[in-house]
Amino acid sequence: MKFDRRSFLAAAATSLAAPAAFAQSAAPKEKFTVILDWFVNPDHAPLFAARYSGAFDRAGLDVVLVPPTDPDLPPRLLAAGKADAALSYQTQLYLLVDQGLPLRRTGTLIDKPLNTLTALGRSGITKLADLKGRKIGYSVAGVEEALIGTMLRHAGLGLSDVTLVNVNFELVTALMSNEVDAVIGTYRTYEDIQLAQAGLRPVIFLPEDYGVPPSDELILLSNTSGLANPALPKFLAALKQGANYLAQHPDEMLARFLKDNPNLNDKLDIASWKALPGSFAQDPAHLDAARYTTYRDFMVREKLIKTSLPLEDYAVQIKV
Repeated sequence: MKFDRRSFLAAAATSLAAPAAFAQSAAPKEKFTVILDWFVNPDHAPLFAARYSGAFDRAGLDVVLVPPTDPDLPPRLLAAGKADAALSYQTQLYLLVDQGLPLRRTGTLIDKPLNTLTALGRSGITKLADLKGRKIGYSVAGVEEALIGTMLRHAGLGLSDVTLVNVNFELVTALMSNEVDAVIGTYRTYEDIQLAQAGLRPVIFLPEDYGVPPSDELILLSNTSGLANPALPKFLAALKQGANYLAQHPDEMLARFLKDNPNLNDKLDIASWKALPGSFAQDPAHLDAARYTTYRDFMVREKLIKTSLPLEDYAVQIKV
């Protein structure tokens, strides 16, 4: 069994062609390109449901989903004008804007935090205080270090009490091989399920239970130059229809998804699909302003961004 997300990229790159029934249409459609955050996986279910239910067709859109060759690329490709939208994370949004990239959050795919700090049962770790003197693996410098530090403070510890190890997205491999004692960046709907299915008894700590403000896990970014693109509200409206159809017909949508992505027809991805309902935004255009300003203030306190910009410099609500 393969345990790391990166290993799926090559296979996923060939899985995105629209089914023939959707590729053919009597009327020309407007192309709308979305760069995914990672390889195709159940997190993207509303996008596929919007395709399968005909919502994109009814909106007159030819939506092209593109998996990146590197998960760091989507926002930068969007900033360079290579797509109409890209998927990313609220936790990264502030860093991107702070770096001067012309990006705004214009939609939300998953409006619940999925991130976890995870250890294995065999480690003897049962509470955060048990991490003292241990190694913690991470993938994204800056934000994840701040998350670990915030969580540790709630247990009376600090970053000096642990050793941080950059495992470069190989979170599960590093954990299983005992390279580290815990990792941050696993998803409660994916890697934590992998570990449980392997009989490794994951011990899961939720950042929002230890002082980290909740955030939208997966968001839609647009280039500032594309905020007035008339296809954007059409896309968001169709995505809402897809999310609603998915909620009503999860098994039908799963069958279509697995037919188009046979490389994902396995116990893990099916379990992940079934764990995700309730996490998808039912109104992707809706902006929770308080959530975005609260997380901005957290980023400022942690000295991850230099300036506390107004909300509209990070996120906007598109009228649909």
